[in-house]
Amino acid sequence: MDKGFSATLSNNVKSNIFDGIPEHSTQEIFSQLLSSGTTRVERIVSYGQCSDPDFWYDQDENEFVLLVSGSATLEVKADDSDIRQILLKPGDCLNIPAHQLHRVAATNQKEKTIWLAVFY
Repeated sequence: MDKGFSATLSNNVKSNIFDGIPEHSTQEIFSQLLSSGTTRVERIVSYGQCSDPDFWYDQDENEFVLLVSGSATLEVKADDSDIRQILLKPGDCLNIPAHQLHRVAATNQKEKTIWLAVFY
């Protein structure tokens, strides 16, 4: 979890999505903002990181992602011959159904990329 950012939001306490983000990091930063029942909200900060070339996420949950800043390229795999690239810029959002194979092909190398991810 980041230092300086409340890992879990409290009721009626204002927070800012940009609080506590270091200017540089060699690793992605994952911060759980909210969790209730089967739903959780995370802030992810990427500094040029991407998935390993042969790695694909295969999650049990649906995932809604909103790109807050920076840029990213996701790859979504329907089957071995059908891989679609999706370029995300600030404000773009995407719903990824459970068990939809996907990976982060690239994130911005020059500025941090901030994601808001809702798992449900």
